[in-house]
Amino acid sequence: MTRLYLSPMIDFDKWQEIFNSIRRHPLRTTLTALGVFWGIFMLVLLLGAGRGLQNGVEYEFRDDATNSVWIRRGVTSIPYQGLPKGRRIKFTNEDYDMLAEHFGEVDQITGRFYLSGDQTISYGKTALSYSVRAVHPGHRYLENTIMESGRYINETDLSEFRKVAVIGAVVQKDLFGDEPPLGKEIKIGGTVYTVVGTYTDTGGDDEMRIIYIPVSTAQKIYAGTRELHQLMFTTRDMELPAIQQLQEEVRDAFARRHQFDVQDRKALYIFGAAEEYQKFMNLFAAIRAFVWFVGLGSIVAGVIGVSNIMLIVVKDRTREIGIRKALGATPRSIVAMILQESILITSVAGYLGLLAGVGAISLMESIAVEYFRNPRVDLGVGLSATLVLVLAGALAGLMPARKAAQINPVVAMREGG
Repeated sequence: MTRLYLSPMIDFDKWQEIFNSIRRHPLRTTLTALGVFWGIFMLVLLLGAGRGLQNGVEYEFRDDATNSVWIRRGVTSIPYQGLPKGRRIKFTNEDYDMLAEHFGEVDQITGRFYLSGDQTISYGKTALSYSVRAVHPGHRYLENTIMESGRYINETDLSEFRKVAVIGAVVQKDLFGDEPPLGKEIKIGGTVYTVVGTYTDTGGDDEMRIIYIPVSTAQKIYAGTRELHQLMFTTRDMELPAIQQLQEEVRDAFARRHQFDVQDRKALYIFGAAEEYQKFMNLFAAIRAFVWFVGLGSIVAGVIGVSNIMLIVVKDRTREIGIRKALGATPRSIVAMILQESILITSVAGYLGLLAGVGAISLMESIAVEYFRNPRVDLGVGLSATLVLVLAGALAGLMPARKAAQINPVVAMREGG
């Protein structure tokens, strides 16, 4: 009868020796592991906090299209071709047409005409004050407006000077309650408008307290002019340098049209959301790099501590290692034994640090602070941290293991004796 002997997958004797070695020096092992624990904990915590800060800033950009460009009127501060400084720049519908017709990179475009102050809005016996903005149809995309019912301002409203209004969710609730608002008539400063749509906005309640009406209607009724107070547009799929180049071309066109020095930055204010957004993204990229630098530095410090302790372990077990080699243990088995102990210490300590970091981030999620939202650590970061732990353990034990493998059995037993 033939017997089959299965070699065990795990060398329990070797692991028992490793645990015995750890138990003999609990304080030394704990302090050594603490360095690795703290390094991983701080890395995870800082990465999570950095992500929460980035999410908070990105959340602040949610209200407007990140590829939007805003143009505001100013006052000239430099004389130009005999014209004095101190001239106020004024926009008209022709400026809107110029942007729409002469710049192919422009996607959605709108002008704004502001009614002075809050207007009294009434429906039935209810009268409240809200902000009213007169806009073009493209304004919906500039403000990331979310239509809930009905429709937004359209080109027909503009061409026919219709008295129609799109109201925010807060206005709807205040004026109509549970009553459907579409088709109902409201008064804006004494002029009757028909509600054709309702919307919500990620910008919060303040953005949903606004009423939008056609810009042409507001110009005709409230001013009798073709004046615009502000211009805004989005760009097509363009990189930041191309958007910045477009902004300079727009400034040059307005400088020629309104006769001011193109270098006069106070005559015309052009704000690019993409540029500001990219600045923040570059800042957070630098923060992440710094966090990784600090975190990895802490881990390296912990790894050095583990390596030093393993050197002491090898010295303490010199006689034992010598006996092993005298009995036929190969250098490879000696190296494997030391590496296993080193990897065990760093892996356990690092894993506990990883869990503690994730737990701390979970607690941070309950903190309601402006510009700080949803801190978290990506799965990729967790996997990377795990890989770092294994490599760190191997590196920490490599030098002591090689030193152990080079021990002369005769010398080791003589010194041990």
